[in-house]
Amino acid sequence: MIKNKKIKKQDTVKLITGKDLGKTGKVIEVDRKNGKVMVEGLNLVKKTMRKSNKNPNGGIKEIESFVDISNIMLICPKCKQQTRVGYKMKDKDTKVRICKKCKNEIE
Repeated sequence: MIKNKKIKKQDTVKLITGKDLGKTGKVIEVDRKNGKVMVEGLNLVKKTMRKSNKNPNGGIKEIESFVDISNIMLICPKCKQQTRVGYKMKDKDTKVRICKKCKNEIE
C-alpha cells in the first residue's frame, strides 16, 4: 500500500519517463492503493467502444490511462520548475507541502 500523499488532485505535474516524456498536465485522479495517477491528456490509450444509446456510432476512442506515481514530478506553482515535495509544520497540528527548490508552500 502506497502512502505517498505528495501528489494530489489538480496538481500540475511533468512526466519524467515514458512515451510522453517532458509533457505536463493536471492530475485528474489518484489511486493511492496501487500507487498510480491519471494525468489529463497524457498516456492516451485507444479503447474500442460498442454501439449503445449514448454512443450510437461506436468506434475507437482515446482515453487517459494511469501512470505510476514514480514517473511524474510536481511542478511548483511559484517557481514553475519540477521539484521534489517536502513537508513543514505550519502550526502544531497542520502539516503543509513545500517546494524543495524555492521553499514556498504548495496549496
